[in-house]
Amino acid sequence: MTLANNQLVRDFFTAIASGNVPDDLLAPDMSLWTVNGGTSDKARFQAAMKMFASIFSGTLTYDIDALTAEEDRVAAEVQSHGTLPDGEPFHNTHLYMFRIRDGRIASVAEFMNQFIVREKIAPLMLAAMSNSSR
Repeated sequence: MTLANNQLVRDFFTAIASGNVPDDLLAPDMSLWTVNGGTSDKARFQAAMKMFASIFSGTLTYDIDALTAEEDRVAAEVQSHGTLPDGEPFHNTHLYMFRIRDGRIASVAEFMNQFIVREKIAPLMLAAMSNSSR
């Protein structure tokens, strides 16, 4: 089970980097909690990841430094990298805590350097949301 859960988490990072998080990766009632945004349901999470990945125009990657799995939980130490629209490099360090149920991700908690997100990502996400509502 541990190896399968680790692979599920690896697939998660590949999916969020592309902005396309398929339903079969996530439990129907999946939830995400982040230090910056609080709790999101599955649909909101999937839409946000699509928008988030679009900011990076295909340059976003996640490097897994460590995975630790026990029973239905996986902890992941991760670094994200990408290039922002103005050409500036982006880097953040994250800790994710996953709960797995029936071979799918049931919940995710994400901790990261929130100052980088507020300074660099939040304005771009707001602009992307504004553009998508037009």
